[in-house]
Formats: sequence, C-alpha cells, structure tokens
Amino acid sequence: MAKLTKKQKATAEKIDTDRLYNVEDAIKTLKANATSKFDETIEIALNLGVDPRHADQMVRGVVSLPAGTGKDVRVAVFARAAKAEEATAAGAEVVGAEDLMEQIQAGNINFDRVIATPDMMGIVGRLGKVLGPKGMMPNPKLGTVTPNVAEAVKAAKGGQVEFRVEKAGIIHSGIGKASFSDADLKRNFEAFVDAIVKAKPAGAKGKYVRKAAMSSTMGPGLKLDVAEVASA
Repeated sequence: MAKLTKKQKATAEKIDTDRLYNVEDAIKTLKANATSKFDETIEIALNLGVDPRHADQMVRGVVSLPAGTGKDVRVAVFARAAKAEEATAAGAEVVGAEDLMEQIQAGNINFDRVIATPDMMGIVGRLGKVLGPKGMMPNPKLGTVTPNVAEAVKAAKGGQVEFRVEKAGIIHSGIGKASFSDADLKRNFEAFVDAIVKAKPAGAKGKYVRKAAMSSTMGPGLKLDVAEVASA
C-alpha cells in the first residue's frame, strides 16, 4: 500500500471516514479538500448486489452526464466515404478503416472512445483482443456501432460515459471535476445513479445498491448514505 503524503495525511485527519455522508455534504467536503495543482476528478463507486460472472447479472450501459465530464474525450471512428466525412465534421480526432486497424495493432492508441459504422465490424472484430481489455470495443447496445456516427461522436464528447460492473460487483466512474459547481456535480451524480438503478439486471437478488462512496483523485473516499443514494 502506498504511503500517504503529508498533504494527504492532513486531509485524512480532517475527514470522518466512518461517517455516512449525504450527497451534498460529500461534494462540499471533497471540493474543499481537492487542493492539488490540477483539477481533480470527482469519482463515485457503487458496490452492487450482483455477480457479473452470470449473464443475467451483468450491469452495463451508457449515460449522458447533464453537466458534462470536464474531460476532453478523443474519439476514433471506423468509417468510409461520406460517413468518414461526417465523423470528421463532428469532431472525431481519428477516422479510418484498414489504416486505423493497422495503427491500433501497432499500439498507437491515442484516443478514449471508438465508434464504428455497422459495415466496419468485420475489420473492428479483429481488434477484440486489443480494444476489449481497454473497454473500447464498439458495441451496438452502447450506441458505439451505429450509422449515425456524427451523433455518436457528439454524444461521446458531450458528457456521455460508459459503465460496466467489475468482477467484485463494483461499478465506478468520474462524474465531473472539482471545479464544477456543487449543483452540477449533484446533477451528474443523480443521472449516473439513476442509470445504474434502471440497468438493474433480472438476475439481481436482494439489495441492489449495497454500498456507495465518493472521492476525489487525490482525496480519501467518503461513505455515502445508501438509503439516500437509491431506494432499490
């Protein structure tokens, strides 16, 4: 376990890590203690009552955060001809077909999201072992395999985030930056949790949202009152 810096120790001493915070107090506390030289990300982690090894307990999807993510998302698009032009016009940083596949196979992955038109999946399918582990494989259910590439690029850049539960039943995501207003962070928090609750799988048994925590990039985690987070 990494040793805490003096600043992190001082911050930890100010915070009651055993307390159950409501969302507003957690946001205020994290923002007040996010004193790094960079704009820290505010993150949420939810411990769900699911076992993702079972197909009927997988939690996965996308949600658009109303106040955006505060992150500059770089997008790559697999498309040809007119669709490639649409993707470029919408702001995609990298657009291509076989040439883009070769670039990725060579390890040149300087983007955060991959979108593809349906006719490109024959090419994209060869990249499963590279893009899959990075969580970048285009998927029709997530809206990243679509003929509407311009719309998908704009969504990716405008605050859309993907979520996927991990083996231990934990799902986490950034919901904005410490520089965001309290109100914007709360709006993003509510949108994210609402999407997770709506994505509750048929196979989930018992309590769905079991634990919740919020943290900043360099700060300690604050436990949230689960009763307030979700009534699931």
